Amino acid sequence: MMVPIPAGVFTMGTDKPAIQQDGEWPPRKVHINHFFMDRYEVSNGEFAKFVNATGYLTEAERFGDSFVFEGMLSEQVKAGIHQAVADAPWWLPVKGANWRHPDGPDSDISERMDHPVLHVSWNDAVAFCSWAGKRLPTEAEWEYSCRGGLENRLFPWGNKLHPSGQHYANIWQGEFPISNTGEDGYKGTAPVTAFPPNGYGLYNIVGNAWEWTSDWWNVRHSAVETSNPKGPSTGTDRVKKGGSYMCHKSYCYRYRCAARSQNTPDSSASNLGFRCAADTLPDYLK
Repeated sequence: MMVPIPAGVFTMGTDKPAIQQDGEWPPRKVHINHFFMDRYEVSNGEFAKFVNATGYLTEAERFGDSFVFEGMLSEQVKAGIHQAVADAPWWLPVKGANWRHPDGPDSDISERMDHPVLHVSWNDAVAFCSWAGKRLPTEAEWEYSCRGGLENRLFPWGNKLHPSGQHYANIWQGEFPISNTGEDGYKGTAPVTAFPPNGYGLYNIVGNAWEWTSDWWNVRHSAVETSNPKGPSTGTDRVKKGGSYMCHKSYCYRYRCAARSQNTPDSSASNLGFRCAADTLPDYLK
């Protein structure tokens, strides 16, 4: 299901960058044309339709492994792994981890068909979008959509993380990476329909799973006003937005609309998914 995103002008980025090295600034005026955005992150159920129709093998399946947050692994799987990411030891490369087995080879998605598909690389996401008659959103489109018509707010719903004590996104509560209290109802991913939508009717646009965009990564931006920017013409990493269920302010304060991060186009992990955009509504959705 897609929702129309109205044309408009917004302030992209922020004059108060929380993570200096990520290139969240300077703030700049950006004009965006009318387009369509998936209401929800692509779910396991939707991705399964694509795989069943095409026989597509994700890069994690072809590579034979993918990165999984150690807190989601069974003790049996964890015991067989001795290699971690040096500056983020909670990430472990797990053989047999992929979208069908998001928490390692002894896990499955039978009870998570309405959760976001994980372990999808940028290339996998592009393949799905193409099959569906859609595309990945640009970073500017994504951020404009995230803001939901609000100007210069931290989150899609405003500046308070928990308005009236209510949770609006699936992020980490507790002490990262030691304990996640799950106060928002989830310790891993949540259904793509969970939590209130933003002003444009988009669900889980921050938190839950990181979302790929079409842009190449760049940390130097001009303050000049632009229309429908598409990022650099070349690069080594692609931009991802929105943060995930693993984000905590102490380590990954990236569940803000202006926040951003990056991965190589063949990267996959247990907190990385996507949603699609389109210039016009595909015929089968009309």
